[in-house]
Amino acid sequence: MRKVILLGLSMLSGLNAGSLLDFSYGKLEDLRGNGNKAKEFYSKAHSADPTAMPLVRIMSRLMLDDENRAGALKVYQDAIAARPNDDSILVEYGDFLGDVGRGDAIADRLRKDAYSKFLESRPGTFVAVERMIRFLREKGDGNSARELLESLGNESPDAVRYYVSTTKSLYDSRDEEAGIRIDRRFESALKEHPEWEGIARKASDHFRETGRMDRAIEVLDQHLEVRPSSLDLKIRQAILMFSSKLYDQGVAILKEVLEIHPKKALAHESLAKYYRREGLKEEARTHAAELLKIRGGSPEDFLELAGEMVEDGDIRSARLLLEKAAFDHEDDANLMMKLAIVTAKDPETKNRAARLFEEAERLLAGDSDEMDPAFMIASAKELVAQGQVKAAEDRLRTAIRNFPKSAKKQSAAAMRALAEIWTSEGRNQDAAKALIKRAEAMEK
Repeated sequence: MRKVILLGLSMLSGLNAGSLLDFSYGKLEDLRGNGNKAKEFYSKAHSADPTAMPLVRIMSRLMLDDENRAGALKVYQDAIAARPNDDSILVEYGDFLGDVGRGDAIADRLRKDAYSKFLESRPGTFVAVERMIRFLREKGDGNSARELLESLGNESPDAVRYYVSTTKSLYDSRDEEAGIRIDRRFESALKEHPEWEGIARKASDHFRETGRMDRAIEVLDQHLEVRPSSLDLKIRQAILMFSSKLYDQGVAILKEVLEIHPKKALAHESLAKYYRREGLKEEARTHAAELLKIRGGSPEDFLELAGEMVEDGDIRSARLLLEKAAFDHEDDANLMMKLAIVTAKDPETKNRAARLFEEAERLLAGDSDEMDPAFMIASAKELVAQGQVKAAEDRLRTAIRNFPKSAKKQSAAAMRALAEIWTSEGRNQDAAKALIKRAEAMEK
């Protein structure tokens, strides 16, 4: 196992076999807090392998700790001299000079020289251009930075993003020519690399924000032709179509996305908003429910949507939604009460309702004042079904007594339920008739 670990360290760190053991000992002493011993091992390892970048970084840091700045710089300079074909060291050296120089004229000159050599060996590449522009802007040379920026190629999405963001910061926001440059950069990047998802999205946003919605949609089309699997951009395209009142096309795209990936929350959210705006309540609720199941929501969110479903007679969908809600919010008594009621109403699950009523009452700790009126009526009916008629009567009496005056519909329902118990058992007939009359009066 030790040999495997050492081999992995050698591959990751770039150290040769002769310096690896000393480097490892140095790391161990560092962990033990023995700085001087660690320094001895690192120095020995560096002497054996002075071009290994992990050791170059460590030795330069140690020398800076000893206030030996010249020695720290020499560590990098020796590595550069020993590896003339590895120009990536120039970038790291320049960055190091930027950290330690702090405006020092000699450090600035050396840093500029390092970045210039790297730029000369890799003209137009992202890292080379970005580092030199960073230096130029620090020195207040905006003109040179602007000129150099135009040499940057479309080698990567990062390069394109950098070009756009730097153009915006180097020019006034009202500069029309700068805006044209950004347009051209996006267009050339899309032509060369239509498969870049991030750039397609960024370009589309750019054209939308500058009032060119048609082009914003076309950009996404351009990308989706070569990358139809970019479902997030399909959703984005549909949203832009909604904004352009291309509703049928937008709906078709979102449905296509959901056929491929039914758990795309933003697709459900967009369809729910669209259908609700169009007055298509059932379709809106279907997607709103899926959205809650995917993203979750507050107990109130679930209760509100489930209430709409129950009101329109969609009991099964309400039950399924509330089961998810109760799983997410297992200690919420209001959710459990509503779930018990709906479960009792659903023919598929009414035989499971008793347990849920008991669970809701456990969460309420038997406090009837906290019970929802509909729950009290439904739980009383469940008690009757279990043969606990006396308990059911007591609950209905409590409900009738405690319901607020505004809850006329619920009070009437409780009166009818109590009268039904008495009538079915052939007792309190006169009282039952009186309750029915009171209920009818309330329902008018």
